[in-house]
Amino acid sequence: MACRIDLQMGSRFVLLVFLVFLAIPAIAAVRRPSPGFLYSRTRGTCTPQYWSSRRELWPKMVPHKSTVSNVFGSQVFERYREDLTLLEAAARNDDGKDAFARLVKQSTAALLNSYARKGYPYAAWEVKTLLIQALVSERAAAFQAQKFLEANENCG
Repeated sequence: MACRIDLQMGSRFVLLVFLVFLAIPAIAAVRRPSPGFLYSRTRGTCTPQYWSSRRELWPKMVPHKSTVSNVFGSQVFERYREDLTLLEAAARNDDGKDAFARLVKQSTAALLNSYARKGYPYAAWEVKTLLIQALVSERAAAFQAQKFLEANENCG
């Protein structure tokens, strides 16, 4: 009889150890977040596509109906339509080979980000100045558009 009690206690003990062994990974998973949560961040909230979707209110300093020439200055008349709005500039899809189209698209997002995002690498006056300076040549426009693209994609 004593042997039988020891056998039952032993099997219960083995079962308990087995259950604890199975529970340890589940407990550990609850305690520490999975790698997907450690490195996740909201991406794309600074891109021209995000701003043109109007998921967020535009800063009051630059309403979406403002024209590019009103916001960036009269120097843009040579390159862009007089009635081109900031919303249209951010939503452009014709910027494949056209460096000036890429420039106005990325500059619009950069300007909005400079007003709306703390820690954005460019101030509003810098965005405006850099756009005007980049209008001198296609090479300068492509270079500055790329710089704004990098800042816009890495923001947030």
